[in-house]
Amino acid sequence: MISINDLSVAYGNWTLLDRISFHISESDKIGLVGKNGAGKSTILKLLCGEQSPSSGTIDKPQHVTIGYLPQIMQHNKGRTVLEEAMTAFDAFKAMEEEIAEITVQLSERVDYESASYLNLITRLNDLNDHLAISHNEPPEVRAQRTLLGLGFKDEELSRKTETFSQGWNMRIELAKILLGSPDVLLLDEPTNHLDIESIEWLEDYLKNYRGALMLVSHDRKFLDNVTNRTIEVSLGHVTDYKVPYSKYVELRAERIAQQTAAYENQQRMIEKTEDFINKFRYKPTKSNQVQSRIKALEKLERIEIDETDTKAMHVKFPPAQRSGDVVFKGSDLTVGYPQKVVFHNAEIEIKRGEKVALIGRNGEGKTTLMRVIMHELDPISGEARIGHNVDIGYFAQNQEDVLDKRETVFSTLDRIAVGDVRTKLRDILGAFLFRGEDIDKRVSVLSGGERARLGMAKLMLSSHNLLALDEPTNHMDIQSKDILKSALKEYDGTLIVVSHDRDFLDGLVEKMYEFKDGRVKEHLGSVSDFLAKRKIENLQELERRFGNSHASAAKTDEKKLEAQKDFQDKKASSKESRKVKNRISWLECEIGKREKRMAEIETLLAAPGPDDDIMELTREYLERKRDLDAMTDEWATLMED
Repeated sequence: MISINDLSVAYGNWTLLDRISFHISESDKIGLVGKNGAGKSTILKLLCGEQSPSSGTIDKPQHVTIGYLPQIMQHNKGRTVLEEAMTAFDAFKAMEEEIAEITVQLSERVDYESASYLNLITRLNDLNDHLAISHNEPPEVRAQRTLLGLGFKDEELSRKTETFSQGWNMRIELAKILLGSPDVLLLDEPTNHLDIESIEWLEDYLKNYRGALMLVSHDRKFLDNVTNRTIEVSLGHVTDYKVPYSKYVELRAERIAQQTAAYENQQRMIEKTEDFINKFRYKPTKSNQVQSRIKALEKLERIEIDETDTKAMHVKFPPAQRSGDVVFKGSDLTVGYPQKVVFHNAEIEIKRGEKVALIGRNGEGKTTLMRVIMHELDPISGEARIGHNVDIGYFAQNQEDVLDKRETVFSTLDRIAVGDVRTKLRDILGAFLFRGEDIDKRVSVLSGGERARLGMAKLMLSSHNLLALDEPTNHMDIQSKDILKSALKEYDGTLIVVSHDRDFLDGLVEKMYEFKDGRVKEHLGSVSDFLAKRKIENLQELERRFGNSHASAAKTDEKKLEAQKDFQDKKASSKESRKVKNRISWLECEIGKREKRMAEIETLLAAPGPDDDIMELTREYLERKRDLDAMTDEWATLMED
């Protein structure tokens, strides 16, 4: 569907992307992964036409539609939430007009066998299929369900968009993109402003999405649950893996290990050959053998190990002094602002050494409680008490507002560091990936991930026995999040963390406080157990809300299965049947090719000749075996369908 060919992006002498190539097919769900600054967002901008490459091409059919959700966007004002979401259906009016225009053309033309006539028929079928699937229920019902799934409450749908924060307006834009049903979805960090329940709803939606998807995300579980392919961006190059994220991590390690082994074997062979050449170069009796080996070395294709970005955070929090048994206690706590009570009558107790998560919908009071703990906000009623000898290290969600944009990375720490720690500032910054000239960067030019790392580095300047972290992993890449999680697991103090990242919380916290509808409820156990229970409750709530709507897609588990079956029935249209048949034919051809080549390799390995590279043959055999297994599984699935 879309082909990226030898595409490069350069800024002066610095090359961000160096002749990358890959293809996006109609059913691909691709996770675009890599470290902050690797070029992931740039690839999305190139695909949607917001940026032009320095060289190379992007081949995209004229009628392919793209929906793009950037990290930062402009929001519309003057409409209610529902009215703004309904603007997504304006595009369908254009499709209906195009259908009418094509119908007129087909009725007037007589060149039935021409390529252009057949192209018109194909386009007409595509448009009708698109509208048939998109119009399986009234547009307003679809819009309401999507907005509620993304976390809006029923009464909020009639509020003006300008009365919501940037994060909530991002959800409106996401709803519009999903309702538009584009052929290709490009999503840049779509979960950054979503709570856990909304993330799970979006997962279910994207898993059943009929079009292609490419997304940038640092949420490992989200990637695993949604994608079937992973493209790694590293040091200007891309490597394509036809598997979800966790499997990609395994295959990547295997590939590097195979490359390393093959490289080392080849180097030993080269060394022995060169020793032979040097030893017998001037002996007439060996001249033919020497010349033969010289030519063999000249023709040898040298194995190279893929260059990888090995930079990683190295974080260890300072030892924590002992605090009292109860670190924080809220009794009959009512908290809010003059215009609104956020939550009331809460009972919260956090003991020394506990690792606790504050979870729930945005705006329900998690950050507000953090402000109470930090003495930035007094409760309306009740008691909020910090325990004996508690020293709090606070990481605020809005690092952009907390950090002084005029300072440099180094001066940000230098201004607050005291004593011997001043001599270790470069080491601390190095642990958070600020090295060389990076420490002289102004805060104003730092990315979101860099600001998050700098804010975390500030916590390292002194020992705290209570860490209060508000969305610490926003904008952090997966590797950095894993290292931070490991450091927090080893931290011997008390932790209170606000996060929507399920993978980050799982195995880190053993207690949660859920903020919902003005109440605070304690939950013991794992994050996974909590989410499983909450998902069932949400399905029941949607059943009540859409109980009488046409073709409801989320009434109960039974209704959900019926809706999925309806979708599959639509998918089995004449167009889809042709695609499936073509795919099966292609798979059968490719399976035959791989089986033939594997048989050839097996014969060679059974009796290798002097010029056969056993390591290379073994590597090729394993790669073809992996491809064969994947293709056979896909073939079997298509045949069952």
